[in-house]
Amino acid sequence: MPTARRPLPLAHWVLAPRRDDLGRDLAAGFTTAVMLIPQAMAYAMLAGLPPIVGLYASTVPLVVYALLGSSRQLAVGPGAMVSLLVATGLSELAEPGTSAYLALAITVAAMVGTLQLAMAVLRIDFLVNFLSRPVVSGFTSAAALVIGTLQLGHLLGIDLPRGSIHELLFGVASRYREIRPIPLAIGAGSITVLLVLRRWAPRVPAALVVVVVGTLAVWGLDLHAYGVAIVGTVPAGLPAFALPSLGSDSLRSLLPTAITIAMMSFLEAISVGKRFAARGGYELDTNQELRSLGLANLAGGVFGAYPVTGGLSRTAVNAAAGARTSMAGLVTATVVALTLALFTPLLHFLPTAVLAAIIMVAVLGLVDIEEVRRLWRVERSELGLMLITFGATLVLGVKEGIAVGVAASLVWHVARTTRPHAAVLGRLPGTEVFRNVERFAEAEVTPGVLVLRIDAQLFFGNVVFLKQTLRRLVDEAPAAVHTIVLDAASINRLDSSADAALHELHAWLAARNVVLRLASVKGPVRDMMKRTGLWSKVTAACIHPTVHEAAVIATTSTSPPARPEHAPAIA
Repeated sequence: MPTARRPLPLAHWVLAPRRDDLGRDLAAGFTTAVMLIPQAMAYAMLAGLPPIVGLYASTVPLVVYALLGSSRQLAVGPGAMVSLLVATGLSELAEPGTSAYLALAITVAAMVGTLQLAMAVLRIDFLVNFLSRPVVSGFTSAAALVIGTLQLGHLLGIDLPRGSIHELLFGVASRYREIRPIPLAIGAGSITVLLVLRRWAPRVPAALVVVVVGTLAVWGLDLHAYGVAIVGTVPAGLPAFALPSLGSDSLRSLLPTAITIAMMSFLEAISVGKRFAARGGYELDTNQELRSLGLANLAGGVFGAYPVTGGLSRTAVNAAAGARTSMAGLVTATVVALTLALFTPLLHFLPTAVLAAIIMVAVLGLVDIEEVRRLWRVERSELGLMLITFGATLVLGVKEGIAVGVAASLVWHVARTTRPHAAVLGRLPGTEVFRNVERFAEAEVTPGVLVLRIDAQLFFGNVVFLKQTLRRLVDEAPAAVHTIVLDAASINRLDSSADAALHELHAWLAARNVVLRLASVKGPVRDMMKRTGLWSKVTAACIHPTVHEAAVIATTSTSPPARPEHAPAIA
């Protein structure tokens, strides 16, 4: 599969343009811009920012990513998840909608870009692996419900304070008499149109349709005079260059939010980018993607934008419209820039209920019911991780939900590695193959010979499990055990604690007249055993290339001894 890695990925298109690619990229870029403009304004409103900031985030960052990104279809811009993280992180430090809040949002964008660049330079993009799929799925599902609930105020025409989901629902229930029917009708009608067009006419720019119809309705019927909230004056002109300026205390306060957004925005972008790269038959350079996204966020931070990521719905539209190269991203940015320069007066009467409807329909697909069904069938312990993250995000908050999910997944990982899978093996009749006796009823066990396989590296966290397992198996064996064959094929590493445990185990078995034989020992494990003297203690005669050879020699060369009455305990 060809790779997309280049210092300047768009250079191949500039140096050798193809007419067919140009036509498709122009069409895709314009189509994506038509979707992005109302969506970006809606997401900025979700983040507690003026709608114009969403348009700023859809210009310069798109240009930077188009020049440097390795994905040919990824559509970068404001996202629902990132907007929610901005809102929850910054609302604790400043009042949404104020100039101080805007300054914090711009600074966070620059901090996110700097962190992502640092991760790329240090090549620590693997840190996103700590966000496992069940954790991310649980978080996004809960966040989607939070995002949708946050729009109820705009949809119902009432003022609701930001808070947890149950506080918002309680606020709606306690103020139901204040619900305004006209904003509710506009919002409900917009949701209906969006869902109908998504189902029956997916190629129609549904968001643009409801924006145009809603704006014309408010303007033509003078609905603003009847209490319908509108976007209002949107300043014309392109974003200006300005360096964020905040004190060190503010930067320290913003750091947890910036770290969370840096991780989540990259995870979202790379997962979407890989999906469409696989469809296009090319590979993404993960580190280059991190670097490109970091530079895009850093550029946004000095041009009045808030953090951006790669969006699934926009990327799907971009790809379906025929995007062949990242030139489509430049076209999208150009259309948004023209809108900023020439057409912002047309947005004055845009009702906020329409933007709320766009957000609610956009996040509807984030509630991952299918993942719940899949994990129920595949791995229910991971379903538990998903549900823990889901509940923590709903009850405690967005950042806290991520933290709880990551902590739970680490605890789950530690629990599994400290108690790895272990199997007693028996020989399949007529073969030299040994398999788990619990899974293969026909597997034959030789009395007095215990064959054990540990399916994990041995380290300080699971040596106690190894010793306890062997002690239990030796003590509970129906016949006195005279030989233990340890199948080391799945053991790829020993640390000093594991080596010490094997020394101790060898001595304990020797005191009971039990021979320890090792089979299929890998090179790194042999090296460690030779450095510590365990190799010579076990002796070459008890180290075998296969389990079958070890079992045959154990059967023919050793007579089962009487079980000793007293043997040293294994700690």
